[in-house]
Amino acid sequence: MRPLTTTVRATETGPVLTVTGELDFGTADELRHVVTGLALAPGQRLVLDLEGLDFCDSSGITAFIVARNHALAARADIALVSVPGSVLRILRVTGLDQVFSVAPRQDTHRAGAD
Repeated sequence: MRPLTTTVRATETGPVLTVTGELDFGTADELRHVVTGLALAPGQRLVLDLEGLDFCDSSGITAFIVARNHALAARADIALVSVPGSVLRILRVTGLDQVFSVAPRQDTHRAGAD
């Protein structure tokens, strides 16, 4: 079990928030606090990089919705990138893959992958 960690990196198009560890009932408030503290300008894109996310329950999905609402309130966009398969399945079942811009985790173990 890895604790939740978040790292913010500023880019020209908006902040990239890297989320690693376990996102559950006990840690979702932490992510919501970090996200709602981010300054977003109209037209920017908030990117949640989930490459290192080990686990996500419904509280974590709710935190993603809070992030979306924060972005929309700032007239900004949001994207979820490197989404693990288990989280992608939840997003598809709930229809949230139609609400978020979603990029699944790339398989880096393919033959010929860098």
